[in-house]
Amino acid sequence: METVHSESTRIGWIGTGVMGRSMCMHLLKAGYKTSVFNRSPSKLSDLLSLGAVACPSPREVAMQSDVVFSMVGYPSDVEEVILGPEGVLEGLARGSVVVDMTTSRPGLAARIANESSARGVMALDAPVSGGDVGAREARLSIMVGGVEAAFDALMPIWGLMGATYVFHGPAGCGQHAKMVNQILIGSSMVGICEAILYAKQAGLDAERVLKSVSSGAAGSWSLSNLTPRILKGDFAPGFFVDHFVKDLAIAIEEAEKLGLHLPGLSNAKKAYDSLQAMGHGQSGTQSLILSLAKQNGIDW
Repeated sequence: METVHSESTRIGWIGTGVMGRSMCMHLLKAGYKTSVFNRSPSKLSDLLSLGAVACPSPREVAMQSDVVFSMVGYPSDVEEVILGPEGVLEGLARGSVVVDMTTSRPGLAARIANESSARGVMALDAPVSGGDVGAREARLSIMVGGVEAAFDALMPIWGLMGATYVFHGPAGCGQHAKMVNQILIGSSMVGICEAILYAKQAGLDAERVLKSVSSGAAGSWSLSNLTPRILKGDFAPGFFVDHFVKDLAIAIEEAEKLGLHLPGLSNAKKAYDSLQAMGHGQSGTQSLILSLAKQNGIDW
């Protein structure tokens, strides 16, 4: 496959939520002719104002595109928009590329790759990390599996959306890399929230504590970017709790297949299950502080 060019390569984009909208916008601003689909057409207005063309189905998007990206919520959504009767594979021409950027199951990525190959289409699984801020500022980390030639050909596009983009191997490897990412985040978010509660109960100024620890060995992206939101009581989603619970469940499933018992991952999943049960599924992952505070009888 030849390297993509904004002058000649037609892009399709499916899913314009918290992150997908910003990611697609970067491609539009770079000059790519872009067709878009979202189940809620009202969420397309900003993209249409930049020149995107709305389509009535993923299949119609694919018919107008050389490369189609999907960024939806759950594996069931991925199956529908790529493999369904009105899905991407029903409309893509031979030699085209489908890129699923949803965090999903490695096995589903492999299935998509197999069905794509049978139709002469190249498939990539390319989940991302970096949240709403990373999407807006094109600083995402993109983890890719699938056909390496397709990854190489899309190099100009990766650079429009991310600061880091790494090819990990055959279909499903991008999803496995994302599970590593989510395992790291799950346990670290529990630790961050527990540390904030400790600081509060010890009578410390939490902002001063953050200044002390963020540049030391305890520093992390989550600590620097999400702790300030927690301290401000800002629980708007950079990444939905509902989606994170889904991701942690997939990580546990995959770990079990590998013969692994990961107690930190299991404990993080239980903590987020409790938060979801409190009605915070549509809040950001930083709202975990609310569940842990409640368990300790602390008002937040």
